[in-house]
Amino acid sequence: MLTRREFVAGLGAGVVAGAVGKAAGQTAPTTPAAMPATRPIVVPKITIPRWRGFNLLERFSTEWMGKEPFQEKDFEVMREWGFDFVRIPMDYRFWGNPENYTEIREAGLTPIDAVVELGRKHGVHVCLNFHRTPGYCVNPPKETKDLWKDEEAVIGSAHHWGAFAKRYAGRPNSELSFNLFNEPSHIPEVDYVRVCTKMVEAIRTQDKERLVMVDGLDYGGTPVEGLLELGVVQSTRGYTPFMLSHYKAGWVKGSDTWGAPTWPSADGWNAARLKSERIDPFVRIEAKGSRVIVGEFGAFNKTPHDVVLPWLKDSVSLWKAQGWGWAMWNFRGAFGVADSERTDVKYEDYKGLKVDRAMLEVLQAG
Repeated sequence: MLTRREFVAGLGAGVVAGAVGKAAGQTAPTTPAAMPATRPIVVPKITIPRWRGFNLLERFSTEWMGKEPFQEKDFEVMREWGFDFVRIPMDYRFWGNPENYTEIREAGLTPIDAVVELGRKHGVHVCLNFHRTPGYCVNPPKETKDLWKDEEAVIGSAHHWGAFAKRYAGRPNSELSFNLFNEPSHIPEVDYVRVCTKMVEAIRTQDKERLVMVDGLDYGGTPVEGLLELGVVQSTRGYTPFMLSHYKAGWVKGSDTWGAPTWPSADGWNAARLKSERIDPFVRIEAKGSRVIVGEFGAFNKTPHDVVLPWLKDSVSLWKAQGWGWAMWNFRGAFGVADSERTDVKYEDYKGLKVDRAMLEVLQAG
């Protein structure tokens, strides 16, 4: 196995050599007319179904959750209800080593193989997401390296994505896709595009046709025009307004002091504003050749049920009108349609699950 130092030095040299080669190959035009004012953007054609489904959290974090095996029953029930998509947010520490990005442990990948196979067996598309990747996670603890600044983290993350691409090469895009990162925060677009480009190159070196999804900036809320040439799907979020979706969420400081949410909200959010501020920017990026999916949405179980349902109905109706698929956070759990432990819902028992039937019907209609 390569040492960490050899790994970084070798791949880093390749990255630098590529950059130098491009620079050396650039020549100035002999006349002004020889260079167009702007280079036309060629956007690869992307087509995807309007998948709908849920996030499954069994590999979400080594720190505080996500350690259970994936359950086949989840796939069986989803298909019975008409859903066909799962997003799998993953923590690379399950199979990797934060102290040595070259290390990939085979045993840690076995559960990922299992969930990919469950998706194939039940006709549910599986989207693998690096929720935590070398150098970045939206949740604590903070990574030692910074993916957006440190080349070692970029190379490490590309190493892991390349390994995944090689492992699942040949799986049809109808069964499997990759979602690079989760909710990049307020990162300069130039840095984000640079890093995403390296990841896509690592993936498509191993599997040139693999379908890739990339979250928008500002926690998924802002589309990224600089990604168009990569031929990727752009993924947005459906948590607006945040003071409704995360009311009394224990990990959000101060959320226990917010006033009780309503829909439409007291601070001016309604279906029309959702469309204008959260849908239309992504519609414009679609018009330029991208495709869009809503990678996460939902409301915490402390938000009153009679507020969640009309808000949810408006949200999924807007996405349906645009032909967008979506994945609710989560299936079983505090944001989900099952086992959500709300105190204001009469649950229905269904195959061992406590099902929020009213919420399920809203989702099925959307």
